[in-house]
Formats: sequence, structure tokens, C-alpha cells
Amino acid sequence: MAGYREHVSVSGLCGVCYGVSAGYAFGFTPVQGALAGSLTWVAGMLPDLDSDTGKPIREVFSLVAAVVPLVLMRRLEEWCGGDREAAVLAAIGVYAAVRYGAAAVLSKLSVHRGMFHSIPAMLIAAELVFLAYRSDSPAVKALMAGGVAIGFLSHLVLDELYSVEWTGIRVRLNKAAGSAFKLVGRSYVPNVFTWTVLMFLTWLTLADAGLIRDADLPSPPPALRQAADEALERL
Repeated sequence: MAGYREHVSVSGLCGVCYGVSAGYAFGFTPVQGALAGSLTWVAGMLPDLDSDTGKPIREVFSLVAAVVPLVLMRRLEEWCGGDREAAVLAAIGVYAAVRYGAAAVLSKLSVHRGMFHSIPAMLIAAELVFLAYRSDSPAVKALMAGGVAIGFLSHLVLDELYSVEWTGIRVRLNKAAGSAFKLVGRSYVPNVFTWTVLMFLTWLTLADAGLIRDADLPSPPPALRQAADEALERL
């Protein structure tokens, strides 16, 4: 299994490459590229939020708790009706909720190398950023979400690479092989929960990006519509 320093270094390198590429190859502003690269770096540590307690994990939670309110700031201002002081207060509340509340919940409910280390978890993290980041440009939102996906993926790939052991000319996989780069885990309930969340967030993401509309959804049968109208009339 790769260590904390390896994950930080690799995701940081991915963040630099991603941010520079966003500016030079895809026409995003330097600030947007730098922010996307920073999110890539932070996302490289996200899968280990389910690890046992320790100094590196406390550092990761502190960093994530600080980044989440920053990503949400424009949303918070919007939800607070443009009141900046209220938005700052809400940001402090978000920090405390992530830093202490989420840490306490994960420590009791999660299992290291469970569904936190999986492809569905990577997609969930990316979609949450897409939905949380306030921008009029879907391309900018996709840039931020893509950075999170790349950083998260770097962690999973690195864990799988470290599961390969070389003994002379022979290659052997240790017991951690396949535990990171997976679609489902060993437990039924976490699998169902993770995939349910992923499907719900995917629907929200597609709707937010304008790729699906209410008109795209199947209409209810005429009998069901008639029954609903009659129920409304009785009210």
C-alpha cells in the first residue's frame, strides 16, 4: 500500500500537470487552472478519509474541511441571500461539520479499503464538486470535477501498483490487490448505498448540466394522471 507521502506527491504532480494543461491547452484562466490543480492535489488524499486515526488522517480532514467551505462559498452567499457575513458564518459551520462531525461518523461507519476506495466513490466525489461549485459555465464546473476525479484516481492506481510485489524475477500480488480499483466491495449494504447515491447524484449532475430536462423524463400513464387529478380536486 502506498504511503501518505507518496499519495501527496503523486496527486500534487497530477495537479500541476492538470492545471497547466487547463490553461495552455483548453483556454481556461490561470486562476481556474490553479484552482483545478489544487483540487486535484487535495482529492488525491480523499480515499484515505476512512483510515484509522493518525496524524496524516487528521491533516487530511483539516485540509478537506478548509477546502469544502471555499468551494461552497458562492453557493453559501446565494443561499444566504447575498449576505456575506451570514455566508462566512455558514462557512464556519460547514468547516466544523466536516472537520469534527464527518470525521466522527466515518470513524464509526467506514472500513478502510471499503467502498471509499472504489470507482463509484471517485465519481461521487467528482459529481459533488460539480454540483457544489457555483459557475455560469458548465465547462468550468466540469474542470473542477475532473480535477477531483483525476486526483482520486491517482490514489486508487497508486494503491494497486503498490500491491504488486517483486521477488526476484517473480511477480506476486499481496492481499491488498484489487481492494482499491473496484466497482463493488464485499459487503452488500455499502454497495447498495454507494450505488444509490451515485445514481442520484448522476441524475442531478446531468440535470444541472442541462443534459436532461423534465421533458426527457417518461410521462406517467393516463390512468395515473387522472387519479392524481381527481385526488387534487378532492383536496
